[in-house]
Amino acid sequence: MSFLSAFGGPVIAFLVILAESVGALAVILGFLTRFSAFSIGLVMLGAIYFVHWEKGFFAGAGGYEYHLLAIGLAVSLMISGGGALSVDGCLMKCMKKK
Repeated sequence: MSFLSAFGGPVIAFLVILAESVGALAVILGFLTRFSAFSIGLVMLGAIYFVHWEKGFFAGAGGYEYHLLAIGLAVSLMISGGGALSVDGCLMKCMKKK
């Protein structure tokens, strides 16, 4: 966490850790999928800008290749949502029945 604190203090470090851990779990479960994907994409944009940009594209050299892939996956989840078998989909089915 001390590495992340250098980029904006402990609050930013806590939010990044929260987005990457709880956000990833939420995406896996399909709970708040669009918000969680947006959070992960935002963290990856910050990682590219603050850490990986000057190292180039390729991930083997410490570049931003992986982070760009994660942003693409996050964008696709923001567009499509969690799907019918996700927690979001189940909640929507329950709300439509009432």
